[in-house]
Amino acid sequence: MQNMVILGATGSIGSSTLSVISQNPQQYAVYGLVANASVDKMLSLCIEHKPVYAHMVDESAAKALQQRIPANIATKVTTGEDALLGLVTASEVDTVMAAIVGAAGLVSTFAAVKAGKRVLLANKEALVMSGELFMQATVQSGATLLPVDSEHNAIFQCLPADIQANLGHCDLTASGISHILLTGSGGPFLTADLAALQSMTPAQACNHPNWSMGPKISVDSATMMNKGLEFIEARWLFNTKAEQLKVVIHPQSVIHSMVQYRDGSVLAQMGNPDMRTPIAHCMSFPERINAGVEPLDFFKVRELSFCEPDFNRFPCLGLAMQACEQGQEATTVLNAANEIAVAAFLAEQIKFTDIAKVNEACLLKVPQSSLSTIEDIVQLDAQARAIAHEAINSIN
Repeated sequence: MQNMVILGATGSIGSSTLSVISQNPQQYAVYGLVANASVDKMLSLCIEHKPVYAHMVDESAAKALQQRIPANIATKVTTGEDALLGLVTASEVDTVMAAIVGAAGLVSTFAAVKAGKRVLLANKEALVMSGELFMQATVQSGATLLPVDSEHNAIFQCLPADIQANLGHCDLTASGISHILLTGSGGPFLTADLAALQSMTPAQACNHPNWSMGPKISVDSATMMNKGLEFIEARWLFNTKAEQLKVVIHPQSVIHSMVQYRDGSVLAQMGNPDMRTPIAHCMSFPERINAGVEPLDFFKVRELSFCEPDFNRFPCLGLAMQACEQGQEATTVLNAANEIAVAAFLAEQIKFTDIAKVNEACLLKVPQSSLSTIEDIVQLDAQARAIAHEAINSIN
């Protein structure tokens, strides 16, 4: 029986994780659920799953939840950073699902790694912002790190066991690997007229053809910034050089990523576009459990197609690759700028095409920083957000 804490319990990854747990109640127990401010959703989860702890980042939400928890449920409601860090590092906890979207999940995820937990990493920003520190901490603490993102999980499944056991410090070339092929659907605007992109609405950007995701990740898919962040994440997870990573547009989202070997072989992981598959794989690795996902029906798929990414259509992807080459300061700044820009777009303060403009403006102003601690990264993140707000104000 594994005791699990789910960071981002009320989001899409949290929901999928709880679905997998429900499929396998003899193997997993919900020790803690963490959310920001969604009281109604958290209340429902507490009634259904009866966690030992329910943590709300928002203090007023914690008070509201405490008042509404039924008397026959023993769940303890907590709030505050100290309580959160105490939860993810508790000796009773075996596994932490790190699924808080954005920079907000960095500190708690890093704490779980330093505590030597089995960390299921769905928060890509942890590596985008602090890749080197994060991977060093994993080795030092003996934590087990497993990638939940469908693309990185697919790559992981296609790698030999020696690399799986040595993430962040592996040697792809020595294992006969020539390239990692990172697939992406291209999102809802893959074939849209370029001139029409500036008038696209948040609702249109969030209408992904294949995946059901939260608004921020959906917009990142529409700009392909999500693939850019995954490019950076893959660089740290698999210790790749830029030339070993390729992005491939694959609209059907059936092949989740591939690994190309020196002898000409290409191994691909395939499946229906359902996050419960990679979540179940990480929860049970190296075993396999029921995820509740229908197997892929090749007679219904019929066609698999591929194309190169168009950087005129997806400038955010190019910016992320550029930032990856520049280094940790640039990727931290880009991530912060993008979070602010996407939030402004969702609030209808800027146009869809302005997201890339804000990101580019911020990359041109990357401050020289010494990123030797998580605190340094958090400080740079705050600076970058201020620069992004200035860029948005200049647009308006």
